[in-house]
Amino acid sequence: MAKTEKGLERDLQTLEKPKVARPKLYEVLLHNDDYTTQEFVVFVLMRYFHLDGAKARQIMMHIHTKGVGVAGVFTYEVAETKAQQTIRYAREHEMPLQASIRAQGGGEA
Repeated sequence: MAKTEKGLERDLQTLEKPKVARPKLYEVLLHNDDYTTQEFVVFVLMRYFHLDGAKARQIMMHIHTKGVGVAGVFTYEVAETKAQQTIRYAREHEMPLQASIRAQGGGEA
């Protein structure tokens, strides 16, 4: 059975791909306190945020002087997981280090 001209034309049409929005990004924030050691913060940044030593020390000093700093920017699920891992690891080592997340460019999430 031969395809009609109209049927052939329909088969050859280009399908439009739907536009997929990029996921919203969230910042993982580490908060300064008077007890958590600077070395511990550097270690956490290297272990959970995969930063090199120099970048981890730079972020740690920012947290120390400003009171809070961005450890990394991720999708919501990844940011939430990294914040929870950081807090759990800190508690296991009896450190009061706090981590939170906020929408990038916005308020607390």
